[in-house]
Amino acid sequence: MATGTTPTPSATPTARRGVLTPGRAAISARHLRTDRWWLPPLVTALGLAAFIGYSTWRAFANSHYYAAPYVSPFYSPCLATNCADMKGGADWALFGDWWGLSPALLVLIFPLGFRLTCYYYRKAYYRGFWASPPACAVAEPHAKYTGETRLPLILQNVHRYFFYLALPVAGILTYDAVLGFRDEHGRWGHMGLGTLVLLVNITLIWAYTLSCHSCRHIMGGKLRHFSAHPVRYRLWGWVGVLNGRHMLLAWSSLISVGLADLYIYLVSSGAFDDPRFF
Repeated sequence: MATGTTPTPSATPTARRGVLTPGRAAISARHLRTDRWWLPPLVTALGLAAFIGYSTWRAFANSHYYAAPYVSPFYSPCLATNCADMKGGADWALFGDWWGLSPALLVLIFPLGFRLTCYYYRKAYYRGFWASPPACAVAEPHAKYTGETRLPLILQNVHRYFFYLALPVAGILTYDAVLGFRDEHGRWGHMGLGTLVLLVNITLIWAYTLSCHSCRHIMGGKLRHFSAHPVRYRLWGWVGVLNGRHMLLAWSSLISVGLADLYIYLVSSGAFDDPRFF
């Protein structure tokens, strides 16, 4: 090779990886971005890691998840008989007394599956944890890319079914929020700071759930003519507005559900009393 000649892609050690495969432009740099492209995936990874750490601790804690009349969204509905001192919220005990672990583990699988397979969260943790790819116009370090066509990522296609499972969970949390207007004796007319915390949380959860791409497809998918289905077209338009804010709602609802659990934990553990408005 003549001196000063740009090496061909096949001559470089990383020539057969991603965008550096033969036939691509012979650019030696892995990317041409000069901004802090690494900051968003880093913040995303730290945020998701913080929530995973907190929720894992609270899920296995099996304590301080009920402060009359409030129940933590991590533990509702109660599907076992080992829900200690829980006299409010949805208490069904479908699993009886044989379940010896934290009852939260029976509940969190549904919202966890919904969020884990969510289109936005896929992008978030693919980039944040796997660097696949780390950012736009930045080549990923993996030697090959198979997408979501093989195990285990092909299982991401169950997202549409987790959407159906997430709906009753949101309905139950709505029921719990309504019960927040009762006092510890079961009398209606109570309203405390915890009531507002649960109302904000369920509002964001419904907004995130309905902004889901699967919901948008249910509303307007497979229609040849919107004019023949004016009701579905209107619903599709409303869901489309929410869908445009899917990322914001994903983070807002994730933070709100964690804060709602934290608030009830602090009240239940005696850190402070729930401020009451009436």
